[in-house]
Amino acid sequence: MRASAAEVEADAGLSKPESLRERIYLDLRRRLQRSEIGPSDRLVDTEIAAEYGASRMPAREALMRLVHEGYLTGSTRGFVIPSLSLADALEIFEIRRLLEPRAAALAARDLTDAAAAALTDALADARAAEAKGDVEALILANIAFRAAWLGAVGNARLAATIARFVDQVQAVRLSTLRDAETRRVVLAGLERLHDAFLRRDAVAAADRMAEFVAHAERAFRALHDGGGA
Repeated sequence: MRASAAEVEADAGLSKPESLRERIYLDLRRRLQRSEIGPSDRLVDTEIAAEYGASRMPAREALMRLVHEGYLTGSTRGFVIPSLSLADALEIFEIRRLLEPRAAALAARDLTDAAAAALTDALADARAAEAKGDVEALILANIAFRAAWLGAVGNARLAATIARFVDQVQAVRLSTLRDAETRRVVLAGLERLHDAFLRRDAVAAADRMAEFVAHAERAFRALHDGGGA
């Protein structure tokens, strides 16, 4: 449930512009990740500011950060979810196939205990979600798992480049994880990645990430070919 302006004002320390900006950013990002904001919705900085009881500047800065991260794109009438064509999505898959296995290898090599714990927690959440058939929870667990391994990549430029494709990754999750068989394959892929990461096995992590991205592309193509996208 979205935070109200009253809740924002009530939180200690959130009267500072930077704190309020962070709160708006985090709440909007969560709503975008949960698909509570749809393709037809337009986010206008003045309206967002009014919703959170803020001035226009913190709201606009939060929105621009979401643009930079790939969650939103600017338009003449506000900010909207990016619209990806099939060609766009397949081009991004090609880039992901090139970059993500290498990034996974670096993450495995440099994985900290804290990052390993975050991966384990995310995998536990994914298992629980799949057991319940909770698609939304599984999507959130996937987001947490990806954030954990990507955060362990020491090459900041590589990690930032991959992170910019969050819109495509999210679109694939939302479209393919409705299918029960795909969910089972995804969970198995997370299990295999988790094993490679925790063993700090860079070669296995690269190979398994390549498999994971390839499966995501096959599922996405199948959905499109079947008329579901």
